[in-house]
Amino acid sequence: MLDATREALAELGWGGLTMGHVASRAGVAKTTLYRRWPSKNELVVDAVASLFDELVMPDLGSLRADIEAVVAQFADLLARPETQTALLALFAEGTRDPQLRRRIREAIVDPQKRLVRQGRAAAQARGELEEDTDAGSAREEVDIIFDTIAGTVEHRVLVSGEPITPEWTRRFTDLLLGPLTTG
Repeated sequence: MLDATREALAELGWGGLTMGHVASRAGVAKTTLYRRWPSKNELVVDAVASLFDELVMPDLGSLRADIEAVVAQFADLLARPETQTALLALFAEGTRDPQLRRRIREAIVDPQKRLVRQGRAAAQARGELEEDTDAGSAREEVDIIFDTIAGTVEHRVLVSGEPITPEWTRRFTDLLLGPLTTG
């Protein structure tokens, strides 16, 4: 059903997408969809969120390698047409609907911050980053790191249409790590 949602969204756009289209494409009754998702907004958010669940934070032995690997995974995910269409439609609709924007944050953005928390914890365990001394500051730093990585990669792929190359990823990682690893 989630695959059918992304396919229908790519084909029909946000305005043309209906629960009926998704049900037909998925080969289920509309009532089946409505039992699980009370609205199109909820269905599309879950369809997009499931894509991001594919991302994992590897532990490759260094913060640099971990960041480069997760950026490459994220860029590959964003390069897929169904991800681009679904994410852009969701973001556009979210600008007009505060409840949808909240749902995007809860189902997509906040769960993906786990990648930053995992990467920071591994780097701290290896002695590459200082241990957290203040929980509030640590949460804020996770938010800033996530926003920096996600915002930069999304802008490059979805807005500028530029590729994420290994050289670009190395340069981006250099710029990101500078402030994180120095006094």
